[in-house]
Amino acid sequence: MLARAGAELQTFIKAQSSMIESQREQIADLKRQLEWFRRQVFGSKSERLTVLENTQQMSLGEGLAAAAVSALPTVQTVAAHGRRVTPSATSEAEAASVPFFDESRVPLETIELPDPQVKDLSGEQYERIGEKVSYRLAQRPGSYVVLKYVRPLHKRLDNEKLSCAAAPQGVIEGSRADVSFVAGLLMDKFAYHLPLYRQHQRLQDAGIDVTRPWLTQTVQQASRLLEPIYEAQLESIRAGRVIAMDETPIKAGRTGHGKMKTGYYWPVYGEADEVCFPYCPSRAGEHVRQLLGLTHAAGTVLLSDGYAAYHSYAKKLGLTHAQCWAHARRTLFEAEAADPQHVREALEQIGAIYKIEEDIRKLKLTGDAKREHRLAHSKPRVDAFFEWVGEQFQRQGLLPSSPFTQALDYVRERHLGLEVFLEDPDVPMDTNHLERALRVIPMGRKNWNFCWTELGAHHVGIVQSLIVTCRLHAIDPYDYLVDVLQRVDQHRAARVAELTPRFWKQNFAANPLRSLLHRLAA
Repeated sequence: MLARAGAELQTFIKAQSSMIESQREQIADLKRQLEWFRRQVFGSKSERLTVLENTQQMSLGEGLAAAAVSALPTVQTVAAHGRRVTPSATSEAEAASVPFFDESRVPLETIELPDPQVKDLSGEQYERIGEKVSYRLAQRPGSYVVLKYVRPLHKRLDNEKLSCAAAPQGVIEGSRADVSFVAGLLMDKFAYHLPLYRQHQRLQDAGIDVTRPWLTQTVQQASRLLEPIYEAQLESIRAGRVIAMDETPIKAGRTGHGKMKTGYYWPVYGEADEVCFPYCPSRAGEHVRQLLGLTHAAGTVLLSDGYAAYHSYAKKLGLTHAQCWAHARRTLFEAEAADPQHVREALEQIGAIYKIEEDIRKLKLTGDAKREHRLAHSKPRVDAFFEWVGEQFQRQGLLPSSPFTQALDYVRERHLGLEVFLEDPDVPMDTNHLERALRVIPMGRKNWNFCWTELGAHHVGIVQSLIVTCRLHAIDPYDYLVDVLQRVDQHRAARVAELTPRFWKQNFAANPLRSLLHRLAA
């Protein structure tokens, strides 16, 4: 009887111990989640590895109190050097006399102010020996202009026939929008993220009465005109040897009353600094094959994060799959709360590898010189890092459920992909260049929130692809759009690639097509 009771007690204790251990793990996981959410709401979003030089920090109140009684310092300490504080005696008049704009692009109106000291004197009593200039930035309420075309109607006296000049042809047939307005509409919406309803309000405030649907139709029609250029650019990226790819969500299309579907942009970045934002209705791996195709040049490299769809695609087609170090680092950074000491050690090792890449950029190394530098300096550090990762797995007490263990596992599984950049000088260490380019999509989400239709999402991708690529090639997107919107209908379809920003800069940027408004202003 006692033996039976003892066995039941042992079973009960074991069950309780198992439950307590499970709850302890659950509590620890919830604490990590809470810390993550707290950082998202209140903390810094940067993943920069910072070092606190002085842990004895004062409170904000103490800092303000000290500032109130202390004198202005003569030297201000900033990172790595001392900077002398600019004297406050500099007059506003002197500062206002320095030009802060490009006179070839900004309209300038000159206003001459009379000298009150000589206004009552005759011209013989004073001599003008020079002038002083100051500048002020001004703004008119709305910068819209209506072009009024006057076409005289004539009647010939010999045959009594009537004649008149033809109405000017716009880039959008039958539309009242000049090409300058169409380009400005696209720039405001996609480059500066100003939704159409706000642009509509601004038009009304400027005394212009157009409808919201007309603005939407104008954007759609302009996007269709630009679509062949976008397709040519996407084909150029596919034909490249090093292709970076990622995905980011967007609400597009409705599934019901008040509910939006989640689609995805799959940005692709080519080695010639071209980027496209194709839209797909889901994050399914099949879209990688649809967008990149089934044929590639020999030695093609696909650079991505750790999403399994990319690895599967590269493996099926025999492509080299390079992995992103920034994503590997991020998994470790997010596990910092679980094991701060070892996470910091990992981040410092990765930071040392990035420092070598910075040295390569400063030295402007390319080709074989870049490869040799990486093999001589980066490879030993990469080998040491993965050796360290293996040692962490052998440590006693490293729980499989620990975020630090999961981060190490993420890195270890992608060992080969993370080493591709060492042997190939054309492959970057990470996809940060693509991450920077795709920022326009999250910025758009914060302003216009969603696309009413999936076709609208496709049009967003077309225009953003061209505007962002213009930025990458130091092209003014407005000048580019004004030119190609007029040129695309007259250009041979077989040579449409000449209108992509990369080739447009070589062929047409020196003498772009302008709107009539620009010629009138000149």
